[in-house]
Amino acid sequence: MRKNGLNFRVLLSLLVLVLVAGAVAVLAIGGNGPAKAHGDQLDAAGILKPERPAPPLALHNYLGRPVNIANYRGKAVLVTFLYTSCPDICPLITSDLRVALNLMGRQVASKVQIIAVSVDPKGDTPQAVAAFLARHGMTGRMQYLIGSAHELARVWKAWGVGSERQAQQPQFINHTAIVYGITGSGKRLAVYADSFEPSAIAHDVPILAAD
Repeated sequence: MRKNGLNFRVLLSLLVLVLVAGAVAVLAIGGNGPAKAHGDQLDAAGILKPERPAPPLALHNYLGRPVNIANYRGKAVLVTFLYTSCPDICPLITSDLRVALNLMGRQVASKVQIIAVSVDPKGDTPQAVAAFLARHGMTGRMQYLIGSAHELARVWKAWGVGSERQAQQPQFINHTAIVYGITGSGKRLAVYADSFEPSAIAHDVPILAAD
């Protein structure tokens, strides 16, 4: 999937950033340096301007429990979009988020909630999600939200996320592979490419939580 769908995802991600943000003031990735938010510095994050409240996000997790992003005010929230049978990008994002949590330590990690939203309503069954989380050491550390095609499509649209099954290899899904950083006050402020450094997330969480 990385070879066949990577260019599509890169272009799709860039388009999404423009659409959802109106404009991207800074995309500090690679050699562009850190971006600033209210006097603090976010490592390797693109800052979305103007700042707006995060779109609604209320679904059930794989255990059947309701999850609403609004209930995590006061914490940083990291929102990403995955599917359990993904062979490359999704496991990479999940593993890097696990590393970031480990780098934070218990006190800082208590200030963040990670939410993954499925981009595969058919394949992401409760059993598949449970196995995925266990395989990547994220059981109890990440909310993984699932739902019907209609429910998930509504969330994808609100968050500017694309999801399209490959025509020639339908087991693979091309989708927007980014991580949104939501502030403690509920604003969608930052966006991280799928190649983010875990240390950057660990650094940024207290800044996002305090905003």
